[in-house]
Amino acid sequence: MSDFQIITSPDNGQIKLLGKLSSKKYRQEFNRFIVENFIIIFDALVGGFDFESIFVTQEFIDRHPDEIRFLQRQSKAKNFYLIDKKMNKSYSELDTPSGITAVYELRAGKISESSVVYLNGIGDPGNLGAIMRNCLAFGFENLVFDKTCTDVYNSKTINAAKDSVFKLNILEDEDGSWLKNNALPVYATSSYCGKNLADFEPASDFCLVLGSESHGVDKSIFDLAKESIKIEISDKIESLNVASAAAILLYELGKK
Repeated sequence: MSDFQIITSPDNGQIKLLGKLSSKKYRQEFNRFIVENFIIIFDALVGGFDFESIFVTQEFIDRHPDEIRFLQRQSKAKNFYLIDKKMNKSYSELDTPSGITAVYELRAGKISESSVVYLNGIGDPGNLGAIMRNCLAFGFENLVFDKTCTDVYNSKTINAAKDSVFKLNILEDEDGSWLKNNALPVYATSSYCGKNLADFEPASDFCLVLGSESHGVDKSIFDLAKESIKIEISDKIESLNVASAAAILLYELGKK
């Protein structure tokens, strides 16, 4: 069992670091990100993804003693910290802080030699998180996102993505060079043009580009595509939510 180290000052360096990790700039600088959701922390640990340190309030321990004992038994981390609710609120990105925060190392982005889902302009964290879960559910473990997307590691995205944030191979293509230089055939998705998904025959491995519902895939990226794909939908609706479209596309393409 790990003993808790008690932090009494809001000026403590660990608390200040937690505050900084709410910013993408500092997440990249310190190569760390935080999770404030016990279910995600639990599922990640069960899946073999351990945290570096964890911060909990006494109130959380009192409500979840068995869960805390599980974390203490299963984690190899040595840094278990006890904080008060005021400190938790000082750095939390949640409207109502959860009482638990785990710190993880950002893994170096590396893509395996199989199909890739490429995200362009996905600005809503809920949609991004849902797409990440769809990728994992349908066997697409490589995810690349460009600089126009919201950050994968912000709290809203993580809460929507659940533990898929640990299980996917994630890479940020900041300058677009990965997409331009990748050897896979690029398939762009569209609401208006391209081959119908039902009739489309993909290569064994490919790069599928998803754009935002409002703007679609950027023209500069669309021009790189070998082919475009669309989902046939009723003429009573203009387009699908990008996360819903992703689920359909990944399910169908994963079967072919």
